[in-house]
Amino acid sequence: MTDYLALADWRRAMAEMYFAVRNTPKAGQLFAWQDWRARRNNLFKNHQQSPLEEKQKVHFRALPYFDFDPDWRVLGNLKGVTNRETYRVSLGEDGLFRFTRVAMIQFPVKNTIAELSLYWIEGYGGGLFLPFRDATNGITTFGGGRYLFDTIKGADLGTKDDTIVLDFNYAYNPSCAYHPRWVCPSSPPENKLPFAVTAGEMMFQDM
Repeated sequence: MTDYLALADWRRAMAEMYFAVRNTPKAGQLFAWQDWRARRNNLFKNHQQSPLEEKQKVHFRALPYFDFDPDWRVLGNLKGVTNRETYRVSLGEDGLFRFTRVAMIQFPVKNTIAELSLYWIEGYGGGLFLPFRDATNGITTFGGGRYLFDTIKGADLGTKDDTIVLDFNYAYNPSCAYHPRWVCPSSPPENKLPFAVTAGEMMFQDM
């Protein structure tokens, strides 16, 4: 029972962190990001549900990030899709993870218009899921890509009407970036951006 309560506590802490981010005015974005990082580092170091092994926690100090850049925060427009393809990923003992493309996101960034698919996690409750890849993967960031949204686990930067907040400063690694015991869904090929996203979490270096 303790493990389940710890997991619930972890998700509650994550939800509170993202709630604070969503409710911070524009002038406080840098402070909000710094606070989010500090709270996330504390969870990784001290929480029972940290994706780090106990021996990794001993030398852990902080997760590495690119410098904060407000230009990587944009508002994306959501467009409906006719082809709602469903992806299936085996998570080992955790069963089959299914997520379905439900919208396309078009957004301006770094003097171009980019596009990503937005997914819905199938199963009880469901949730938004936004994994992506870019030209930094395997060089300065995790090779399997990063996440922006996973609302089941509290990672939610906000939506309104037919728009969605994309702040790549909050891009983070899936759990499998920290230890091979974790199995996690990676981004489908369609969600690879053709440029380097020099924002968010960088590749984890184990001590």
